[in-house]
Amino acid sequence: MADRVVLHVGLMKSGTSFLQQVLRHNKDMLRDQGVLFPSPWKRQVQAVKDVSAADGAGHWRTLVDEIRDWSGTAVLSMEFLGPRSPAKTRQVVESFAPATVEIVITVRDLARTIPAMWQETLQNRGTWPWQNYLAGVEAEDRSSPGLGRAFWNRQDAPGITETWQQAAGRAHVTVLTVPPAGAPTNLLWDRFASLVPIEGEVDLDVRSNPSLGLASLLVLRELNLRIDAEDDPLTPRQYERIVKQLLAKRGLAGLPGDQRLGYDAPWVVERGERDLERLRALAPRVAGDLDELRCEPVRGSDPADVTVEQRLEASLAALTHAVTMLARRLGP
Repeated sequence: MADRVVLHVGLMKSGTSFLQQVLRHNKDMLRDQGVLFPSPWKRQVQAVKDVSAADGAGHWRTLVDEIRDWSGTAVLSMEFLGPRSPAKTRQVVESFAPATVEIVITVRDLARTIPAMWQETLQNRGTWPWQNYLAGVEAEDRSSPGLGRAFWNRQDAPGITETWQQAAGRAHVTVLTVPPAGAPTNLLWDRFASLVPIEGEVDLDVRSNPSLGLASLLVLRELNLRIDAEDDPLTPRQYERIVKQLLAKRGLAGLPGDQRLGYDAPWVVERGERDLERLRALAPRVAGDLDELRCEPVRGSDPADVTVEQRLEASLAALTHAVTMLARRLGP
């Protein structure tokens, strides 16, 4: 059995994709250091979905068995693990006994997280307008299914930290803060690598996960409304492959000149301070600085500021990309 298992459990939109891509890209070099990152990463996704939904007798057990056969350190990274119940977190930790299990929770300030989560919602077929999304998040209502429950179940950093502390022990849970905007691009990785630990230079030249600009987001939302209104709407698999991956992530992401979504509200500053106080009271290990979780205004525009011409430009960019990709697949 691996003598040490590092579980990176999110939170969502806290640099998880970047860390996962670096781990995947450098998996052979990591093995040479005695660090196992089970591949392909899709197996980790399947395993986490398995243990989250059931008793973990299928994909999760296969993954655990692979780690049992490894001598050294194993690293798993899957943000779906973060918002699990106390019973489920204990089950996950106990799966790896007698290995030492270290939990890493990456956390980003709420002011940047909220726009990022709205974007993620739209890239997963969501249709909530920005102002409605903000109202649902601000209400913080977890009593029934809806925006409040969906957001805060995934972004309650103190609550998720406390749950994992109860499962793994406070000394084995680290909150890794996401550096502020403008920080060196390698800083997040350096903090994570120090916890595994991973020594030496790794290749950080991985495919980025660029954000969508505001006009692109509005076009995507309108597309989602029209797709769902069709008599024969896309299946989840079709949406994932065609709209999310091909159109949004490759066609619209990083569109030149597209305005960034801005956000600045007194309530999120107050909520961020309350979360910071709760985290300090839990006294977790910290990689980085908890003060980085203080909310600062996110500079950018409001959806009402986007012109018809800007939406048209984003629509044409998406259409051009779709036609080009179709032509390549059909051949000459």
